[in-house]
Amino acid sequence: MKTRLYLLLPGLLIASALLLDSCKGKKSQPTPKGEVEIVVPCSGPDFFTTKDAFRANSIGESMDQVTSKKKALANCRAELASSIQTTVKAVTDNYVNSREFNNKEEVEERFEQLNREVVNQKIQGTRTICEKLVKTEEGKYKTYIAIELSADDLVSEYNERLSKDERLRIDYDYEKFKETFNAEMDKMGGG
Repeated sequence: MKTRLYLLLPGLLIASALLLDSCKGKKSQPTPKGEVEIVVPCSGPDFFTTKDAFRANSIGESMDQVTSKKKALANCRAELASSIQTTVKAVTDNYVNSREFNNKEEVEERFEQLNREVVNQKIQGTRTICEKLVKTEEGKYKTYIAIELSADDLVSEYNERLSKDERLRIDYDYEKFKETFNAEMDKMGGG
């Protein structure tokens, strides 16, 4: 038995080395001739929305340092709000259609109103996950920024608001809503 293992071991090591070498080649593809890769700070896969958090990134530019940051943050918050509203709209549609409400149209309207209220309130509670300030050759300030909002915090806020709404509370099922929300977030990718 030991002899067979010694005979297999060199083959396994060679196969492993070839596999690792081929994986390395796929990760770093050369930039085509005549093209220059642009690396944008605070962007890329590490800053995409996942099943655990909504994320957004943006750039702000101004002659004033503070204004460049305000622009970047405002753009980020707008992008984040849009992403959240799109996701929650899908959750609402799926949740309402899976439940047997007396007046689905009224329920959808109430969910949409709560959605706007929650997003407007929660967007202020975002967390900055990346920020980089640079000065351009023209003397302008440019701020790169990425923010995130916890999906759990958001669904908790929805639960609180939905539980307080008299018209929705009668038929509201938190576990079903959270399950629907999590299923939608799973579509965003791993976290």
